[in-house]
Amino acid sequence: MSIKIEHLNYVYSAGTAYEKQALHDICLEIPDGEFVGIIGHTGSGKSTLIQHLNGLIKATDGAIYYQGENIYSEGYDMRKLRFQVGLVFQYPEHQLFEVDVLTDVCFGPKNQGLSPEECKERALEALKLVGLKEKYYKASPFELSGGQKRRAAIAGVLAMRPKVLVLDEPTAGLDPKGRDEILEQIASLHKETGMTVILVSHSMEDIARYADRIIVMNKGKVMYNDTPKNVFRHYQELEKVGLAAPQVTYIMHELKEQGLDVDVTATTVEEAADEIIGALGR
Repeated sequence: MSIKIEHLNYVYSAGTAYEKQALHDICLEIPDGEFVGIIGHTGSGKSTLIQHLNGLIKATDGAIYYQGENIYSEGYDMRKLRFQVGLVFQYPEHQLFEVDVLTDVCFGPKNQGLSPEECKERALEALKLVGLKEKYYKASPFELSGGQKRRAAIAGVLAMRPKVLVLDEPTAGLDPKGRDEILEQIASLHKETGMTVILVSHSMEDIARYADRIIVMNKGKVMYNDTPKNVFRHYQELEKVGLAAPQVTYIMHELKEQGLDVDVTATTVEEAADEIIGALGR
C-alpha cells in the first residue's frame, strides 16, 4: 500500500477569528501504481488534501502512512518523503528559475546529494520521459511555450525519481492541444514507469479518460470514491454540488431516453462510439 490516510482533519488559522475546517475526517487508501483522479469545485479541499501527502501541510489530527510508516511519527524523514512523493503545483512554470532547462531539471537531484554526472543523467532521462526536445535543453526556461514549460517543470520532479507523482491542475491555462499533449505524456509515464499518479483536475472528460479511480471532494469531505463509471452514475448528485459528468454521459442518457438500447455508464468517446454502433446493429 503506497498511501493510507486515516481520519485526517485540517483546520486553517486554528484558534483565530478566521478559523476554518478545510478537511473533515478523510479516510483513503491509494495503492502503488494506481492512477487516481481528484475532482471537486473550488474550495472543496482538493489542493489542501494533496499538500498533506508529502508533508507540506501538517494535519490538525489524524495520520498519513507512506509505505506503512506514519509520516507524523517522531524522527520521520520528511525530506526523504518529498523525494518519494513528488508534487507538481498548478502553474509549475512559476517554479522555473535557472539559466537553462537542463540546469533547472538538475536542481532536485543536486539537492538529493548526487554528483554532477548523476544529476545530468537523471535530468536527461526525465526530459526524455516528458518528451521535451533536445534543442530546448540549453534554452532559458522563460523562452519556452506554456506546454514546454509544464514539461520542464514536471521533468524537474521526475528527475528525483519519485514513486508517487501528484499533479495539481497540470493543464490549467493551456490550449486544447497543449492540454492533450501533457495528459498523454502523463498517461504514458504512468504506463512506462508504473508510478502512482494522483491527478487533480476540473475536466471531467480528462479524469474519465485517464483515471482508474475518482475521489470526489465536497466541502472538505470525500463525497465519492469509486471507478469513473460508478462515480458518474451519480451525475445528478454531482450537479447539485457544482460539478458535472463528462458530456458523453449526458449524450448516452439522452439516447437511452430516445429509445436506443445503450449502456449509459460509458464515460469516454471511444466507449460511447462502441455502444452506439453496437446498439444500431442490434
